[in-house]
Amino acid sequence: MNATSSTAGSPLGSPVSREAALRIALAARALPGVDIAAFVRALGDRLGLPVTDDKLARVTVADIKTMLQGDEIVDPGVDGEALKTAVRYLWGEGVEDGLPRVDADVPDAAGMLRVAVASNSGELLDGHFGSCARFLIYLISEKGLWLAEIRSTLACDEAEDRNAARAELIADCHLAYMQSIGGPAAAKVVRAGVHPVKFPVGGNAREALTQLQGTLKRPPPWLAKVLGVQTRSLQYDTSEEAEA
Repeated sequence: MNATSSTAGSPLGSPVSREAALRIALAARALPGVDIAAFVRALGDRLGLPVTDDKLARVTVADIKTMLQGDEIVDPGVDGEALKTAVRYLWGEGVEDGLPRVDADVPDAAGMLRVAVASNSGELLDGHFGSCARFLIYLISEKGLWLAEIRSTLACDEAEDRNAARAELIADCHLAYMQSIGGPAAAKVVRAGVHPVKFPVGGNAREALTQLQGTLKRPPPWLAKVLGVQTRSLQYDTSEEAEA
C-alpha cells in the first residue's frame, strides 16, 4: 500500500500522509454532532494547505473552538474533554498503535476472496459502514488470510453522496463486514457489486474472518452465490459431495 492517502479534490491538499488522514478522521469523530466534511474544510482553512503532520501537531483547543464557531460548523456544545481528545488525536497521541500494518507476505490476489472490514481502531471490526474511519482489506483463501490494504474513508466524507463514495471505495471486494449498516446504504453497497455482512458483536477482525475462511471449502449458498465463477478458484472440492 502507498504511504500516502489520495485526496484529489480535497481541501486538505495532496498528498496527505496516511497517518495525517487517520489523525483527522479520529479527531472529527471525537466531536459529537460535528459535520465531518465541514470539519475537514475548516481545518484546511485554519492551517493552510497542504495540511501536514507538523501543522496538525500545533493545533490547540482554542483553534478547534474557533473552527466550531465558523459559518459551516455550528458549535454543538462539545464539552471540554471531547475537545482535548480531538486535539490529542490531531497531535498523533493514541494513533501510533492504532493503524495496523499490512502483512509483508501478501500473495497475488487472483482467485482470492477479498473482504473489506469497517474499522475505527487497530485491527478491529468495530465500525459502522457510514461512519468508520477506514476499511481494512483482507485477502482470504483456504490456505491463509492476509491484511493487504488499509483504505481511509476521509475523502468519502467530502462526497455529495458519502455512502455511495464508501461503496465505490470497496467496489473491488466480494464482501464487506461491518457492525451495522442502514437499508439505503446497504442497497448502494450491493449495487457496487459487494455483499454486505452485518457482524454486530464486532471484535478482532482476523478472528471474525477466520470463521469465514472455514466455510470456503464448502461455502454456504449465500457465499457460493457471491463467489459465482470464483468458487472453483477457491478450491471448493465437490468430489465428496458427488460421491455422497
